Amino acid sequence: MSEMIAESPVRVDVPAMAPVPGSERKGLTKKELAADHPTWCPGCGDFSVLALYFKLIEKRKLTHEQFVSIAGIGCSSRFPYFVQAHGVHFIHGRALPFASGISLSRPDLHVFAFGGDGDAYSIGGNHFSHTARKNVKLTYVVMDNWVYGLTKKQTSPTSPLGFKSKTDPWGAVDYPINPMKQAIAAGATFVARTTSTNPNHVLAMMEAAMDHDGFSFIECLSECVEFYEGAFDAANPRKGGMFKEIPKDHDATDETAAYQLAGTDFPGYFGIFYNINKPTKNAKEAEINRGMMEKVKGLKDWQILQKTFDRLK
Repeated sequence: MSEMIAESPVRVDVPAMAPVPGSERKGLTKKELAADHPTWCPGCGDFSVLALYFKLIEKRKLTHEQFVSIAGIGCSSRFPYFVQAHGVHFIHGRALPFASGISLSRPDLHVFAFGGDGDAYSIGGNHFSHTARKNVKLTYVVMDNWVYGLTKKQTSPTSPLGFKSKTDPWGAVDYPINPMKQAIAAGATFVARTTSTNPNHVLAMMEAAMDHDGFSFIECLSECVEFYEGAFDAANPRKGGMFKEIPKDHDATDETAAYQLAGTDFPGYFGIFYNINKPTKNAKEAEINRGMMEKVKGLKDWQILQKTFDRLK
């Protein structure tokens, strides 16, 4: 049996990729990243987020083997189709569990997950809370448009009271959730808010989230011009609204202050609400793996497997 099983070493952790001296590669360009032509409606805020994702990758000089894009189901969740790189268009509401698996098994990758208010907060609400509390190292960008757009105007978890849709023709009566409060309360270690109409701010938030060692969540207002036109005019200075950045004296490590700031009436504030450092699930599991491997140090793969079989007798 021992002669038939390959004796490859068991890898516990994957070190961050470092270029071999003299073999540095230039990062990807937008032209190299762009895949299929986006099928969103003209004027959709998601175009802005996609363009800035390309810009982020180009600015950070990332190559194909250094990042991955995951999404669930919905308009914004079509993201992986439009990025010529490794990615997965996964099951409705289940993008985060899949992204977590990638992050835990490949800590060298920059893992980005994308979703909308339905995918993230309704069918995926459970996964959102648990990925936040586990502090898995990945970046989750939710393009919130306050409506189910792909299925043609139904009430979503963030639709305001009184919103008339195909599911609530009389006007929504259910209280909308506050994604910022939910993320902070669930244990997310990086929580930020932005809007697709302010591209420089979107890029700044994505960069900060990417650099964070833990679960980083970005709530991005992204108008659905087809089924909820004007939803975010109050946050757009070009339409008479106000884009209020978080006060400079705000302490992003103060959970209570972040939670209170998140409760401000719409349009509220934009920027980094909460940003702390605490051990990630990735680091904790890597430590467990190292401890377990110490117990079988010096044994070949088949010997480790045999010891497991012996315990089952």
